[in-house]
Amino acid sequence: MRKILAFGDVHADQTLLWSALKAGYACDRTGRPTPPVLDGRYLIVLMGDLVHPKNLLAYEALTGFSPFDILNQEHLAAASTVQAAQVLRVKEYQARGNGHVYVLQGNHDKAAADQSFVLGTAGGLVHSEFDPGRGGLALPEDLSGWVLGLPTSVDIDGVQFAHAGPTPGMNSFDDFFYSDPDVKTWWHAKPWLVKDCGYRFGVYGHTVMARGVYLDLVNALAMVDALDDHQFLELFVHDDGRIDPRIARF
Repeated sequence: MRKILAFGDVHADQTLLWSALKAGYACDRTGRPTPPVLDGRYLIVLMGDLVHPKNLLAYEALTGFSPFDILNQEHLAAASTVQAAQVLRVKEYQARGNGHVYVLQGNHDKAAADQSFVLGTAGGLVHSEFDPGRGGLALPEDLSGWVLGLPTSVDIDGVQFAHAGPTPGMNSFDDFFYSDPDVKTWWHAKPWLVKDCGYRFGVYGHTVMARGVYLDLVNALAMVDALDDHQFLELFVHDDGRIDPRIARF
């Protein structure tokens, strides 16, 4: 039997991330992988979007600047520097995991690493801290290279873990991705896509769930962008083929 722990989108709130990892016995007090991770009894999947706080209050908590000014170069530099250190910590955690830690690339990660799109929120917040053209500081080259080399989807024992959805287009962060309404709605409008794409079960992030981790056992999928609700997914893949998903709380 394999136990797979999937943790939803981080968005620079690594207090939540490391609390969740500790709660799942996926890391120790120093942030290093635990024995069951090192020997492969536990597989760890981070679903992507490591960067870009969700709102101004989160930027203020991250940087110590209050109010946070998205046009202030000093504020942007602080946001970039702190998040770069966070990304490095995740990179090092994965490197120590003996191949049992998977980190997916989210659309925010890609945008931060290559400035392919300027992302923001409906409230007018623009994520420009990694864009030198807008007064920010670029991710260091080693980190941007690592981010751009991350997969957007992995298949483990017939279970797909992907940032946004089951189809290739939902995990290609291009113009179509940002204009396609299915990226945010497929999980309730077209949940059969997981099985149609040939997967036994699917686990996805990207879309914030209103009530924590969402499980659809009929259509064999889980939506796990729920760290804000102090939840992650534990998936038990049994030797006889059974898949047993459970919501973990911390």
